[in-house]
Amino acid sequence: MPDLDSLSLGFRQRYLPFSELESQLFAWQRAFPELVRVTSIGRSVEGRDLWLMTIGRDPERTRPAAWVDANIHASELCGSSVALAIAEDALRVHLGAAAPAELPAHLVSLLRDDVLLYVLARMCPDGAERVLGSARFVRSNPRDRRQGYSAPHWRHEDVDGDGLALLMRRQETSGDYVQSAEFPGLMLPRRIEDPGPYFALYPEGFVEGWDGFHVPPPSMLSDNDTDMNRNFPHGWRAEPHQAGAGAFATSEPESRAVTEFASAHPEIFAWLSLHTFGGVYIRPSGHLGDKQMDQSDLALFHQIAEWGERYAGYPSVSGFEEFTYEPDKPLCGDLAAFAYEQRGAAGFVCELWDFWKQAGLEVKRPFVMNYLRRTREDALTIARWDQAHNAGRIVGKWRAFEHPQLGAVEVGGYDPRIGIWNPPPERIDEVCQAQARVFLRLAALAPRLRLLDFAAGDEGSGLTRISGTVENIGYLPTYVLGVARSLPWNEPVRVEIEPGPGVELRAGERVRRVGHLEGWGGYHKWSTPVFARSWNDPPRRRVDWVVKGAGLVRVRAASARLGAVETAIEVGAGRRAATEAPV
Repeated sequence: MPDLDSLSLGFRQRYLPFSELESQLFAWQRAFPELVRVTSIGRSVEGRDLWLMTIGRDPERTRPAAWVDANIHASELCGSSVALAIAEDALRVHLGAAAPAELPAHLVSLLRDDVLLYVLARMCPDGAERVLGSARFVRSNPRDRRQGYSAPHWRHEDVDGDGLALLMRRQETSGDYVQSAEFPGLMLPRRIEDPGPYFALYPEGFVEGWDGFHVPPPSMLSDNDTDMNRNFPHGWRAEPHQAGAGAFATSEPESRAVTEFASAHPEIFAWLSLHTFGGVYIRPSGHLGDKQMDQSDLALFHQIAEWGERYAGYPSVSGFEEFTYEPDKPLCGDLAAFAYEQRGAAGFVCELWDFWKQAGLEVKRPFVMNYLRRTREDALTIARWDQAHNAGRIVGKWRAFEHPQLGAVEVGGYDPRIGIWNPPPERIDEVCQAQARVFLRLAALAPRLRLLDFAAGDEGSGLTRISGTVENIGYLPTYVLGVARSLPWNEPVRVEIEPGPGVELRAGERVRRVGHLEGWGGYHKWSTPVFARSWNDPPRRRVDWVVKGAGLVRVRAASARLGAVETAIEVGAGRRAATEAPV
């Protein structure tokens, strides 16, 4: 059997282009066909497949599943590396290698036997290829099909033929930047004391609809129309209310493919979306404060937050309370809200790479202020860190260029791809290891359905009573989340008896709807002797039937989210004990 390390294409040390990412997935599938299935759930506009990797034995057998996706935003390349690392560690679980992610043996067994893993390592491959190739900023994908979009706007591209599309600066008397004396090339916000020269900063590229005078303000969506993380159906709002919303919910092939797959797979109970950057977990609710959200769900996210702090050193924040760019204005159409509110999964975002902390900057709260309120001194701190710890990848030189529209400019400046948007290559693996520790523990929270103690008792006159217990031995309840309990497809557990030839049902309904079963977990439990009690409702139900005859009887417990488990009991002459098996 091939060694996992020998199959790696180096995603823990560098950022893979699409062709190599694709090769990595198929290398695993060829090596471990009994564990890995790679399928395309859709295609991008430029014809790249959206490869979904399924990890687990018997992938067609429905059972609780954990999902991870990455690179929904083109520049956030580290997410793909982390998603692949999680997949690799999940393979270690199945291959019986040394316990990955510091998992105890019983969790390794649980993940191997009871949980399926779905990995979408690159959701927006078209955009990621542009970022990897030219450093051109693309929010999600390099496409623009807006109608009536005739106002002047920036088209971001390489103007001087060096293969990169970074920034341009132009001397202007009203410019709002000056150059640092300490770090030539570093641009600082202008102060009234600064004598000049003064500069305006623009994206490297050209102005579409140029009128010879007006220079439009830059925008991350100036030449790419849709932010994929505003294009999902839950809470979708059209522009202008939500910038980057797209023409309609799931207007993009990538968001539509994910939505269709998730809607056909109610077994997904955990959902991690990998972004960059910042070093923070953003959890529900995106539109309610903590006091208004389901308190049992909040307790679950507190447990996940504890792991995030312990293994990754990242805080966990409410999306509504700490990550809205405008006060009290929730984001609309984001994937994490779709996963949590509409698909009933423990869905949240990880902004990988704790850049603020690594650069020695204050980590602000509410957390969104780290992106919105930075100072001139912070820029100098970043430049010092870039030189000392990032090989000077961020702050570069400016080169004179005669722009056909703007005249004399300088091109170059900043390349934030490595260092800010993503960790340096030598730091990727530590990020991967930390997130695998968190995610695989999240996956181990799965509800786990069991049929226990089924037996046949002689009732006389050729009658046999079959009785036993259906139980959830997992952390989470069978409905998974409080917010999911009322979703119409989130069916309660049903238990069905199937008498074989020679056996007929005499008493009891063939299908028993036993309802949802609680799990044993709950972060809110009393953890001290003050008033320690088991507060949850019982996680089990007793069922029984009366049958007549001799032969084999099967009992099956199932729900859409959990799949099915089955046990077989011999009744009548020569009966044997029950044997349980997943279905």
